[in-house]
Formats: sequence, C-alpha cells, structure tokens
Amino acid sequence: MRSKLFKNFSSIRHIGGPVLGAAFLMANSSIGPGFLTQTTVFTQQLMTSFGFVILFSLLIDIGAQLNTWRILSVSELRAQDLSNKLLPGAGYFLAVLVILGGFAFNIGNIAGCGLGLNVLTGISFREGAIISCVVALILFWIKEIVKMLDGFTKLFGTIKILLTLFIAFSAHPPLLQAIHHTFIPEHISTAAILTIVGGTVGGYITFSGAHRLLDAGIKGKESLPQVNRSAISGIVISGLMRCILFLAVVGALSHGAVLDHDNPAGSVFQFAAGNIGFRIFGVVLWSAAISSVVGAAYTSVSFFKTFHPIFAKYERLCISIFIILSTCIFVFIGKPRQLLIFAGALNGLILPIALAIVLIAATRTRLMKGYKHPLWMQVAGWVVVGVMGWMSVVAVYDWMK
Repeated sequence: MRSKLFKNFSSIRHIGGPVLGAAFLMANSSIGPGFLTQTTVFTQQLMTSFGFVILFSLLIDIGAQLNTWRILSVSELRAQDLSNKLLPGAGYFLAVLVILGGFAFNIGNIAGCGLGLNVLTGISFREGAIISCVVALILFWIKEIVKMLDGFTKLFGTIKILLTLFIAFSAHPPLLQAIHHTFIPEHISTAAILTIVGGTVGGYITFSGAHRLLDAGIKGKESLPQVNRSAISGIVISGLMRCILFLAVVGALSHGAVLDHDNPAGSVFQFAAGNIGFRIFGVVLWSAAISSVVGAAYTSVSFFKTFHPIFAKYERLCISIFIILSTCIFVFIGKPRQLLIFAGALNGLILPIALAIVLIAATRTRLMKGYKHPLWMQVAGWVVVGVMGWMSVVAVYDWMK
C-alpha cells in the first residue's frame, strides 16, 4: 500500500513539472517583446478603454487554447499531423503558416533582445541581438535542454511579472476608471484586438504548450485534467502580466508621460521609477525576448518535423538555423518597433485558419479515438474563428486602402 502511494506521488510530481512548464512556455511565448510594445502602443491610443481589449482577448484566448490543447491531447498528434490525417496536405499548409508566423515573431523577439541589452549596457541594437543569439544557441545545445526548458520558462516568467508589478505600483494608475472602461469602453479598436490576440495566442503560440505536453508524454483522455489545468494556467499568467503592464502604462500616461516612439514601453518604466525603472525595463525586455526566442524556435521547429524525418533527427541544428536566420534578418532590417507590431498582426490572421482546422478534426471519431468534444467548447471555438476571421478581413481591407 505504501509503495503504491509512493508510486502515485512520484508520478504526480513528475507530471507537475511539464504541466506547469507547458503553461509557462505558452505564457512566455506570448509575454515577449511584442507583448510589451503592442500593449504600450495601443494603451497610448485607447487609454483606460484598452482594458476592454484585454478582457476581449482573454475570452478569445480561452476559446482558442482550451479547444486546441484538449483536441491535440486526445488525438495524441501534433497539430500538423492531425490536420494531415483530416485532409492530406492540410497539415503542410498549416505548418507553413505557423512557421512563417513564428519566424516573423522570432525576428521581433531577437529585436527585443537587442533593445533590452541596449538599455542595460548601451551597446547597439544589432550587437545586443547577436549576443542574445549566441546565448539562445548555447541554451539549445545543452544536452538537458528539454528538462531545463520548464525551469527556464518558470524563472523568466516570474521575473517579468514581479518587476512589472513594481512599476505598476510606482505609476499610480487610475484603477476605478480602468475597471469601468474595461466593461464599458469609450473606444474600441479592431486593429488593437487583432494584434493583441495575435500576440497572445496567434500562430505558433496556440500550439506551443500543447506540443510541449505531447513531448512530455501527457496525452490521451486520461490526461485531460492536467491539460485543462496547464492551458488555464498559461492563460491566467499571460492575462495577469498584460493587466499589470496595462496599469503601468495607463498610470504613466495619466500623469503626463511622453513616450519615446522607438521605445514606448521603456519610456513607461523610466517615467514610473527613473533610471532604476529604465534598467528594470531592460531586464524585463531581455528576459521576455530571450524566453520568447526559445518558445518560438522550439514550437516552430516542431512543425518542421512533418516535412521529413531529418528535421526530427537534427532538431537542435534546425533550431539553431532558425535562430541564426532570424538574427540575420533583424541585423539587416532593424526597426524593432515596426517588426513587433507586424508580427502580432500576422499571427492574428493565422489564428482563425489554424483553429478551424483543429475544430473540424475534433468532429472525426476515427481521429479522436471515441472522444466526444464538448458542444459548448465547439461553439466557443467557432465563435473565435468567426470573430477573428471577420477582424482579419477588416484589417486586410484597412491595410489595402
């Protein structure tokens, strides 16, 4: 009896790491430099009404993440493999979309690394990006990277939240007004919602935690409680960070802060806590960026595995090439602010397509091993597809004008 209890305890403890690690991997992937820049830029435009965008995006996140994680877990297949079994070629199409979105995001992540080290040390954006590229490569070439990934994401996620919370308190935000306009906004921006949702749950981010759980062997109907807990934890972590950052930005702006066009988020931290605040921003930005580089590369390369077994065999090499190419493009292009906004918008466009494919697959009994996906989740998922699809069309139309 004692040995059985000990065995059960050991298995729970073993599972707990990947479950929370997957949540932090998803949250860290979304709490990147694009997250900081997008939240700051749109809060500047909408002020306290940006709270409504956060609330709306949180509901979208729930509908997208819970559906995706549960369906992939029960099918025991990565998103692209499930899509190929649904319709031959659909998985390759999805993989191309996610890889392109992840690549765009990773260029922005590398840009954030460069900006973070620029704030901390004064070196140029490009030099900071190259140094961060080397750090990321070293991380991925450590043999125990899979075991370290969970601890790495938890550490950097906690650092970002605590430091930003300090800045939010220092900024003295108008809490009552922010709460009021979260539910009754003065202004609504579809562009802001599309970009924020794309930066939080679009593209590769939707699948980052789910693929991590599959790699850890957490799959099948019996694992659904852990999958639910992990997905919800990831949503709560990223939602908490966005709320804290929103309060910090709106507090600074309401007290007369003028934001730097090229580094808007850094201006908020500097206004709230002076030079110390600016250094804190450097730490927050670099930790956000480097953990997002890890998340984007890890998940994007997991989609490469569909194309040929060689990508699975040389996974570390593929990840390294992915990071190096992202760095090279940033070094030649520059413009970190524009890259970060563009990446979020692009991944917002990918979300309705990717989620629609997964939801259709959930209706095929042969793929789901007898599992019947809850009706309310299917409805919530299709609402997300409809809303994000409509916003994507509106955004594309506006860009073409």
